[in-house]
Amino acid sequence: MAFLPDESRSLPPPPLVNKVSVWLGFAGWITAMLHNSFNQRPVIRAGVHRQILFTTVGWFVGYYLAKRTEYIYAKKDRELLEYVRHHPEDFKVAG
Repeated sequence: MAFLPDESRSLPPPPLVNKVSVWLGFAGWITAMLHNSFNQRPVIRAGVHRQILFTTVGWFVGYYLAKRTEYIYAKKDRELLEYVRHHPEDFKVAG
């Protein structure tokens, strides 16, 4: 994968059905429908193969964007926890 480093492999994969995949899959399907409409074809019946392709591509891109987002958040969490570990005087427990 070109946009994720090897250290991201230690993270669990995101679920196949996630919010980003669903939205981008839906956006792909709507794009195919708009393409049919702009070319004055029957909106739902024409180009079913294109609708499936665009939906699949949107779903795939959404999955990898969710994976990248989880990696970015995990990296940020790791850096923050490392900072807290090295600077305990700044983070005293109230009590």
